Order: sequence, then structure tokens, then C-alpha cells
Amino acid sequence: MVGETSIWIDGAPASALELPDRAFAYGDGLFETLLLRGSRLLLQELHLDRLRVGLQRLRFPDCMDSVCDYLAQAAAAEPDTDLFRVLRLTVSRGGGPRGYAPPADCRPRVIITVSPPVDAPSGLPAPARLGETSVRWGRQPLLAGLKHLNRLEQVLAAADCDPHSCDEVLMLDQSGMPLSVSAGNLFLVAGKRLLTPSLDEAGIAGTRRRLILERLAADCGLQAAETRLELSQLLAANELFYCNSVIGLRPVGTFRDRCWVEHPVTRRLHTAYLECLRE
Repeated sequence: MVGETSIWIDGAPASALELPDRAFAYGDGLFETLLLRGSRLLLQELHLDRLRVGLQRLRFPDCMDSVCDYLAQAAAAEPDTDLFRVLRLTVSRGGGPRGYAPPADCRPRVIITVSPPVDAPSGLPAPARLGETSVRWGRQPLLAGLKHLNRLEQVLAAADCDPHSCDEVLMLDQSGMPLSVSAGNLFLVAGKRLLTPSLDEAGIAGTRRRLILERLAADCGLQAAETRLELSQLLAANELFYCNSVIGLRPVGTFRDRCWVEHPVTRRLHTAYLECLRE
């Protein structure tokens, strides 16, 4: 129904999660945020690839066949229109006895929520005011890149995003190097080079980040690379933008005393991104 949120648990419509559940108790699980156009999931394989890596690294039993079946079922239940919705897929390790150690016979649960319609991705979003936060990413190489359920660093960082002064905040790693914004991956443009922070020790390997690195950059005649960035490089960049699965690409208009008025490369990349969504 338009205006309502649909909830599915293990393929069945639901309104409550049975407890105990390790996702609730310990954040023991992973999630993906996908765009849904009508009954079609967009860029689904990028999300499934990341989820598959996360499940293996967290030592979940293989449940990808069930995940794919439940995703297809939830998507097919939506009306076949041009409306866009946001689908959140959560995979929990499921129930189990008290204690951190995961049960040997765990049965993962798949929770899917589908939002009411959202604005369709269209032109380049308005340039963002980028602020700062004292919250830094913790260093944990084992979990780096994964979209696991423990997101307190980003929760605290987002709380520093004062809507009267900024739209997003820059998050640094433990060495003081730029790593991301609170809800997206960071890129800078330096001539024909497109640079984004390495995520070997912390951060989330976003699906749009991967799409830009592996496809869109080359399509737009750019040389893309992952590297360790410094604050001075951000301030000296020709352009700065961040990306996630809901907004696509959003240029940064101001950061500290730097102001960017033109965003030709970001605009070109965003146009190429919209073309991907139409495929």
C-alpha cells in the first residue's frame, strides 16, 4: 500500500520480531539498503556481492539462496510502477541462548522492510555544506568494509550534523585522515584523477563507491584510485562529493573556508549513474 511500510520476516508478512534475536542483543548481522523501482531491485548484484562477503567473514551459515528468494518475493509484492522505494534487507544470526558466542546451530533470519515511495533520483542534488565531528572511525580490519549492524560511530557522528550549519559531517580515521561522511563514501577530483579513501582498517565499502571505481570513472575519462587522503588534499581538490545508495552522488559546496561553485565532473558522474539505474 502507498504510504505504508511493508515488513517481511523469512518471507512472510510480519509486524513484530520474535525475541531473542542476536541482531537486537548484539548487533550480530548485516544489512543492505537497496533502491526499488516498482517491483525491480536496482543494482542488486552489487549489494548481494557485499552481503556474501560479510556473511562469510562473520561465519554465518550459507543462506544466500533464501535471501535471494525472500528479496524476489518482497519485490514482486510491490506494484509495477515507476515509483521508487527504499528496501532494507537485514540478515540476523537469529535466536540463541544468552552469551556472545554464536550457537553452532544458528538459523539466520531475513528481515525486509519496504518504505513508502520516495523522490525518484533525478538531477544532481544541491551542493552540501560539509561540517566536522569529533567522532572517529574505530580501527578493526576484520570488519572493515562490511555493512554490519554496529553503526554507533555513525549514529554519534550524525548527531553532530546540525541542520542549521551543515548537511553532512566528515569522519576521520584514528590517524586523523579523512575516511567518509556519516552516511556515504567520499571522493575528491584532482584534475583527471578521482580519489577515494582506502578502507583497509575501517569504513563501509559502498555499492555506489564500487560502481564509480569499477565503471563510472572510466566511462567519464577519469583515473580512479583508492588511497590514504589528507585534509589538505580535500581543501585543494577541484571538486568534492559523497555517495550512497539513496541519494546517488551529492557534491560538496562548502567545507571549512573552501567553497566549490562548479561541479562538472560530479555532474557527469551523476548523469552516468542515472543511466545505470535505467538499464
